[in-house]
Amino acid sequence: MGTIKTDLCVIGAGSGGLSVAAGAAQMGADVVLVEGGRMGGDCLNYGCVPSKALIAAGKHAHAMTAGAPFGVQPVQPQIDYAAAKDHVARVIAGIAPHDSVERFESLGVRVVQAWGAFLSPRELQAGEAVIRARRFVIATGSSPLLPPIPGLDHVPYLTNETVFELRQQPEHLIVIGGGPIGMELAQAHRRLGSRVTVLEGQKALGKDDPELAAIALERIRAEGVEIIEGALAERVTGKAGSIAVHVKGGEVFEGTHLLVAVGRKPNTERLNLAAAGVDVARGAIKVNAALKTTNRRIYAIGDVIGGLQFTHMANYHAGIVIRSALFGLPARASTAHIPWATYTDPEIAQVGLTEAEARDRYGARLEVVRFDYAENDRARAELATTGLIKVMVVKGRPVGASIVGAQAGELIQIWALAIANRLKMGAIAAMVSPYPTLGEINKRAAGAYFGPRLFESRKVKAMVRLVQRLR
Repeated sequence: MGTIKTDLCVIGAGSGGLSVAAGAAQMGADVVLVEGGRMGGDCLNYGCVPSKALIAAGKHAHAMTAGAPFGVQPVQPQIDYAAAKDHVARVIAGIAPHDSVERFESLGVRVVQAWGAFLSPRELQAGEAVIRARRFVIATGSSPLLPPIPGLDHVPYLTNETVFELRQQPEHLIVIGGGPIGMELAQAHRRLGSRVTVLEGQKALGKDDPELAAIALERIRAEGVEIIEGALAERVTGKAGSIAVHVKGGEVFEGTHLLVAVGRKPNTERLNLAAAGVDVARGAIKVNAALKTTNRRIYAIGDVIGGLQFTHMANYHAGIVIRSALFGLPARASTAHIPWATYTDPEIAQVGLTEAEARDRYGARLEVVRFDYAENDRARAELATTGLIKVMVVKGRPVGASIVGAQAGELIQIWALAIANRLKMGAIAAMVSPYPTLGEINKRAAGAYFGPRLFESRKVKAMVRLVQRLR
């Protein structure tokens, strides 16, 4: 294949890499895309897409058992686990053409299907090709982190990269890790009929606001998921169909299947970064605010740089790189306006600072406004009253928002918009929401901020009385 000279070489065809490649090619740059695995990366094949498809299957199963308050006789659903996995596969297959080699070649991108490794600061070996580029973008993503638990390498275990290939329903699924991935898959499998035990070494959903996490965990436990916190796995024993996890303190948990979901690690091993002059810090590629590595011609984006490891974060990074690499314009990445969501039921969503973070930063200047789902008429109609919103406000501007409840991932978006554009609470209060919708929760939260200022103000009341006397 010889040497390929190009303007931009993108390494990794996950969400971030595909966004850079498509955008750059359509804007006139000569682009080479290198991918040794599946097009679409983790999100399409092992992460966001299949997990939400499986969650949807579990939601339909759960609905069949929860209709009594609506006058609908509950029935025990007949679960075809393999058919649920067929649904997952169909969803992936439906999206795959958008991320395919054929589509990107039609956009003018040259796709090299091979793993890449740097030969020098300006050259990358990919299969039989040597790619010499003006600039590189490393977008190789992350993989499941496997903890150093003795015995783990001697028993069959699942990760998010293999659990969706499982066709036989687990009788008793043990999940090591109570973070978003572990809790989402735990609840989905419980709703699909498996017994589920989650073992978390510290606090389940520990990165979320603890008040909100407690609300979600209470619901998940009520559905039958056993969640054991402070259960640090010390060793694993057993064989296929009979696996035991021994935790600190001597307790043993036995199940038929084991899912390891303790976090993610950046994919850097294959790249030979030393040859490129690219530094790594704590396992992740080191970048500056412009997403440039220690080699100024090489950018890195998404999970491979650590931090917030979300598909939408990688896509946001892609825009930063296009602005910088293609147009030579200043561009700096920020995390202050990046939202995220955990798709348990109820959902948890966050943007900006949590209450604890905001109190640490702003102290007495902080105001926290709250509004409960139970006060929303649509939530009442759908019996979705479990949940609340908290908005952290400083001098009239939201600096963070936390939501737990139905469609929290949808509701958080208006606060992401507000924080990204430095809108004040008045902009949210001025919005007119259709009635009855869950979206009114956001407007009512803004109202909770202005309410005391209007209804408890002596000056306002005096002004109203004066106007009434003069008219």
